[in-house]
Amino acid sequence: MAELKSIKSVAAELGLSPSRIRQLTEAGVFTAERTSGGHRRYDIEATRSAWMNHRLGRTAVAVHHQEPAELLFQREFELDGLAEDRVWSIVKPKLDLVAGGPAEQILAYAFTAMLNNAIDHSGGASVDVSAFASEGGLRVMIQDDGRGAFAHLAKGLGLPDNFTAIQELTNGKRTTAPDRHTGEGIFFTSKAVDVFRLSANGIDWTVDNLRNDQAVGMSGVVQGTTVSLELDPATDRDLSQLFQEFTIDYEFSRSRPVVKLFEFGVTFVSRSEAKRLLAGREVFSEMEIDFTGVESVGQAFVDEMLRVWPKLHPGTVVTPTGMNSAVEFMVKRGLTPRS
Repeated sequence: MAELKSIKSVAAELGLSPSRIRQLTEAGVFTAERTSGGHRRYDIEATRSAWMNHRLGRTAVAVHHQEPAELLFQREFELDGLAEDRVWSIVKPKLDLVAGGPAEQILAYAFTAMLNNAIDHSGGASVDVSAFASEGGLRVMIQDDGRGAFAHLAKGLGLPDNFTAIQELTNGKRTTAPDRHTGEGIFFTSKAVDVFRLSANGIDWTVDNLRNDQAVGMSGVVQGTTVSLELDPATDRDLSQLFQEFTIDYEFSRSRPVVKLFEFGVTFVSRSEAKRLLAGREVFSEMEIDFTGVESVGQAFVDEMLRVWPKLHPGTVVTPTGMNSAVEFMVKRGLTPRS
């Protein structure tokens, strides 16, 4: 008969906290027997096997479509009191990056920014950090067990749904904690690595900078948030140039694209629609309104978006693009000075 061990012993064996062992037991991941005094006891081999299967299952959900990869690093950390720079100092040596090179600079920024998000915003108890190497390059993953990034942003900003939260993330500079965060982390990280993937709340948002494309789909990640960062270790991408591309006078101010109206509908009529779409965007000095795919617009919508709102926020230049002839007529009519 296998020797049964206490929670404290199992926690030490697996590198987890006793509270995490209890949580996983209550979730059905681990099985425990009770002593006559009501204390939990575990078969360490069965528990270790269950933990590995659980980890592999979580990772498979997010990377099932990836090519075979070699595991370079894996460890779970408690979020309470965690410092992202300390974790990076543990992970970095496992990646064998050129010291001070472009890949190291990019991953240092991206990793610490995304782990900081998990620490400050996820509301979770733990985060699993792993790194893989394949023919395609490096892949670093950060998986927390919190509320989910899209739901957190949607609730914090009063957005109608989780898909609208993705639109906000593509804009940058939107955060639920403006006193502590700039809202730039996800925006710049999504543009710095080769492929950025954020999975949460049953949604998967992918930014592929190699193909200059984005995709949104359904995801198996319903608990917590999984961030995947893929990068060629031989990349020559310059992180400082990326910052400069979206910077005016050393302040993040550009966003590309800012508002793709087709993602919200094909017809826009009311002034309230314009106000909702522009809410919070006064932080930018340049903003493009992409009308591609929009069939028609109303006078009140155009007036609010292109005359009233810019007048109330003179520091932001609003530029309409992608208009069909009908929309262009309404825009020109709306912008024509009244006698």
